[in-house]
Amino acid sequence: MPAPLRTALALLAGLGAGFAIHPTTAQTLRIAMSGETTSADPHNYSLTPNTTLQQHVFEALTAVDADLKVQPGLATRWERLDDRTWVFHLRDGVRFHNGQSFGAPDVVFSYCRTLNNPGEVVQSFSRVTRRIAAMEAVDERTLRLVTKVPEPLLLNDLNRLAILPRALVGGAALDFGKGGDCGFGGPWPAAQQFNDASAAIGTGPFRLRSYTPGGAIELERNDDYWGDKPHWAQVRLTPVTAAGPRMAGLLAGDQDVIESPGTGDLAQLRQKPGFTLANKPTTRLIFIQLDTARSPSPFVQGGEGRNPLQDVRVRQALSLAIDRQAVEQRVMDGVATPAAQYLPDGMTGTIPGLPVLPYDPARAKRLLAEAGHKDGFAMTFHATNNRYINDARLAQVLAQFWNRIGVKVELDAMPSSVFFGRRGKKEFSVAMGGWSADADETLMFFRSWLLTTDRAQGVGTSNYGGWSNARFDELTGRAMQTMDPAARDELLRQASQVAVEEMPVIPVQFENAVWAMRKGLAYGGRMDQTTDAAAIRPAE
Repeated sequence: MPAPLRTALALLAGLGAGFAIHPTTAQTLRIAMSGETTSADPHNYSLTPNTTLQQHVFEALTAVDADLKVQPGLATRWERLDDRTWVFHLRDGVRFHNGQSFGAPDVVFSYCRTLNNPGEVVQSFSRVTRRIAAMEAVDERTLRLVTKVPEPLLLNDLNRLAILPRALVGGAALDFGKGGDCGFGGPWPAAQQFNDASAAIGTGPFRLRSYTPGGAIELERNDDYWGDKPHWAQVRLTPVTAAGPRMAGLLAGDQDVIESPGTGDLAQLRQKPGFTLANKPTTRLIFIQLDTARSPSPFVQGGEGRNPLQDVRVRQALSLAIDRQAVEQRVMDGVATPAAQYLPDGMTGTIPGLPVLPYDPARAKRLLAEAGHKDGFAMTFHATNNRYINDARLAQVLAQFWNRIGVKVELDAMPSSVFFGRRGKKEFSVAMGGWSADADETLMFFRSWLLTTDRAQGVGTSNYGGWSNARFDELTGRAMQTMDPAARDELLRQASQVAVEEMPVIPVQFENAVWAMRKGLAYGGRMDQTTDAAAIRPAE
């Protein structure tokens, strides 16, 4: 039995019955998150822990359900007049947490604010609004929006743009057509105003009471919410980035729900009558991103000489060295699916029936030799140690696989709070990452991670490896403007083939999202791996 589990079980035994202290009728729900929320600003960074907080406090024009299907949000319906023009009809009777009524001018303000947020990370939100050519509040309940080019995933994208009240800029009349500042000289709401909760005013099912970076987030139920009221009067979201302490907190009765329990503890946990698990397949791809743009590259061969990662044979060799089936069984304990490509088979843009990427270390060595690296080369592999399921252990195993084919690997695993900042500055040569799609098609991954970076167009903003391929760009670029689903699917399949052959990003696996909770609670989970307190209910 793992040491953290033994310790936690001892604590639990000391509490006796334990669960009578926190019955399912209690009105406070305590959730241990696996990652830290970096900001309470909903326009700061599209990171899963941030999204978890955002979806409790704020809402958008559209919503996506637990299976990533688009649903009405603050807009009840919409119609597309042509390939670029949309009209949204907004919900009646919605009020912000400050009591003010929601209307179309709030949407205009919110989208303008994404363009005027210096704290935003890697254009997480402005890359959507920069693709809008015109927007008009026709009246309080009608919004007209025109995109610069056809946007087949617009409804999915709008789900990510939180709506704030126009009162945050004194109700100033904003004009989206007057350039990036929308005709307003400022000041715009700053991140600190959201972190101290003064500007964290949404329409969502919970209000933000307090936010502490690295500490607990306190929420209270919005009793004036327009939709179904949550069961919980208060919710506490606490980041506990190590799996052992998360499990200990659950078993000791200090937490009601925990994200991502340690995979080594799952078998024991299933045998405990006081707990239950939720398991949800996801689109969360764990991948290796390679620097293909710089030569020399800072963490390959000591930053000297030519960069081996620019050779497709080297990239394919690194992929062939990974035994993905063994990783699933021995590292992930069955809570991951080995990857064949960039989204699970069957989703739009995937190559039908593609088998799991092969494990062939002998061929990997031959490819290295053909590329002029018979004796291998040296590199530093950067990864998180507290963000993804078993990320530190997975990174160690990947390094061992590469060492076996002659690539001398030094692993540098670090907390996500450090890793993401350094990755955003393109400091790494070989880095492990994770990303979850908001829609069931490859276009979302391609335009952020693989398209040639073009900040003006809002594409390639996470292409830290600098890969650029004209054929891939042409296919994906056409798909981005193709509104017909079947035609778009075919273009994206062809783009997938290019990416799998060139391998600038090596797919490793898709995570399953797992939650553990005390008995008496029920949660179906979400494919985007966020935790939704409003969807957690006493079991019937």
